[in-house]
Amino acid sequence: MNARRRTVLAAGAAGAAALATGCGSDSGDGGDGGDTSASPTTSAGAMDSASPGASGGVELARTEDIPVGGGTVFKEQKVVVTQPEEGEFRAFSAVCTHASCLVSTVSDGTINCPCHGSKYSITDAAVEAGPAPRPLPAERISVSGGAIRLT
Repeated sequence: MNARRRTVLAAGAAGAAALATGCGSDSGDGGDGGDTSASPTTSAGAMDSASPGASGGVELARTEDIPVGGGTVFKEQKVVVTQPEEGEFRAFSAVCTHASCLVSTVSDGTINCPCHGSKYSITDAAVEAGPAPRPLPAERISVSGGAIRLT
């Protein structure tokens, strides 16, 4: 009977640990979540110096495919690219900082998560509506010859 009780308690503790890990707020990016000053901004025609070459990186879209004042979610790459103003492109992780759901839409100046209603600014991914605890992390892109590439 005593061994049985230990087994049940151990299983319960393992389940609680898994639940706590799944609901934790650490995205694993190592950042404090509060600094968005490193958000890459790339203007049309400019080449990001971090790009490994003219054809470096995965092409996500053409510049004309990203609406001004909006953006596009690339689910396979888990990236969202926005164009807050004409010719200004930004990229952020598409993984919500609240519960790790993928954001699904970009509308009315925000990047929107369908799971719990978090909203992020298209300009700097700052949280505009919770429960997200911090901004979306920035991603690096380059824009050259009308192509937007994830670098």
